[in-house]
Formats: sequence, structure tokens, C-alpha cells
Amino acid sequence: MLYRPDGKIFGMDDMTIATGTKADIMKAAQQVVLRDGVASLTLEAVAREAGRSKGGLLYHFPTKEALIQGLIADLVARFDAEVERRVALDPVAGPGRWLRAFLDATAEEEDTDYALGGGIFAAISQDLSLLEPIRMAYRRWQDRAVADGLDPIVATVVRIAADGLWLSDMFAFAPLADPTRRDVIAYLRSLASVP
Repeated sequence: MLYRPDGKIFGMDDMTIATGTKADIMKAAQQVVLRDGVASLTLEAVAREAGRSKGGLLYHFPTKEALIQGLIADLVARFDAEVERRVALDPVAGPGRWLRAFLDATAEEEDTDYALGGGIFAAISQDLSLLEPIRMAYRRWQDRAVADGLDPIVATVVRIAADGLWLSDMFAFAPLADPTRRDVIAYLRSLASVP
């Protein structure tokens, strides 16, 4: 899921970018990372992929770092939107609703998002200051988890375990196979549910 059904992508400025130049540039940057790897993410490659001039790209993203920040903002905003979509679909109101949605969105991340996320994390390794938006998102997610009406320690354990599943899958750090993976997720869901 790289784009919302309405053709918009999440990201910079007002948290949504309408279809148009910025959307074309973001899509092109994602395609470069997914197809060629993060080492190929250059302003020239993205401009070429988007069918734009480098000057046109620089107007929206003046540096490679700004482009990476846009990709990060896009990933975070799309993940947030997916969590909120799942919250709205959860038939069980009350404690743990947001946390269950967070767990499910994390556990069911699409392969393209893993590949894109892994590429972005590789790019970030060259400039750790680019991690700040992700740090802010994690602080916000932790605040949401502990405010979800469950015991704060249990909520934190579920949130951290969901993050571990995500990282394990994204970087192939001994990812769990079914039925173990399915059973672990079911156990974490049970922790995020009121008895």
C-alpha cells in the first residue's frame, strides 16, 4: 500500500499531498528505492523517474535529506492512517482498541513497505538526525498505548513486542513463521483485550 485509494499520499506539510508534482516526486523516490536500492536514491534519479527536471524537484525538495524526510513522513502518516482505519473497524469499543489496531497494522505490514522502510533506514544511517521524526512518532505511539485504558506496563510490552515483530520481519532478523507467528500475535492481542 503505497497510496491511499483516493490517489493521495500522506507526507509533508498538511500531512497529505494531493496528486500532482509532489505526489509524482514521492512516488518516483519510492520506486527508485524499491527497484534500485537506497544507494541509487539521488535527486537526479528521482527527477528522471518522475519525468521532471532536477530544478522542478529542487523546488519541492531542495536536498536529498529533505526528500528522505518526505519519505519518512509519508511512511509514518500512512501507518497512522492504517492504525486509525483499524480502530474504526474494531467492533470492541473500550480499552485496548488503539493498541490492537497498532499491533495488527504492524503485524500485517506489506512487503513493499518493509522494503521501503528498510531502504529509508539505510539512508538514515548516514545522518542520524533524520531519525527525529521517527522518534517523535514513537513517543506519540507510546503515549497512545499507555493511554488506551490498559495497564501501562502491559500496553508498553505489547507495543514493544509489535515493534520487535516489525523489525524482525523488515530486516529478516529470525522472522517468525506460522503457526508460531500467528500464535504470538494472538497472545499479544489477548494482552491488549479486557478480560
